[in-house]
Amino acid sequence: MDASAFVADPDLIHALQERSVIVSCETDRLLFRQDDPATGIYILYEGAATITMRAVTGQVIFSIPALPNSLFGLPALISDRPYSLEAIALAGAQVSFVSRSDFFALMQAQPALSLKMLQVLAAEVRTARQALS
Repeated sequence: MDASAFVADPDLIHALQERSVIVSCETDRLLFRQDDPATGIYILYEGAATITMRAVTGQVIFSIPALPNSLFGLPALISDRPYSLEAIALAGAQVSFVSRSDFFALMQAQPALSLKMLQVLAAEVRTARQALS
């Protein structure tokens, strides 16, 4: 899996940042677990984070380091399904959270950002397909 699939356009990051709240990451912090209800998305600005997918048995299918300006949880939020991955921000990471309601309010207020969201989703799908081939 290619970590660049989670990286969003700077304009999108900026718009989301205006509606976000800072997440304290003084120590390693679990942002969400696989199968948790999707309550919003997380943005990694700087520092380190890991994205992990596990099999039903708990075995790690993949675990990749995230890149700055990555969005975590977007597919789950858009589809109104549980998170399909786990995200952990490492100590010192700069992370913020955008709630479900703030995310959808932003999409309604600035519909042009929807295309930028679709680009992130398409990159995730493309990367997942490449990993399977």
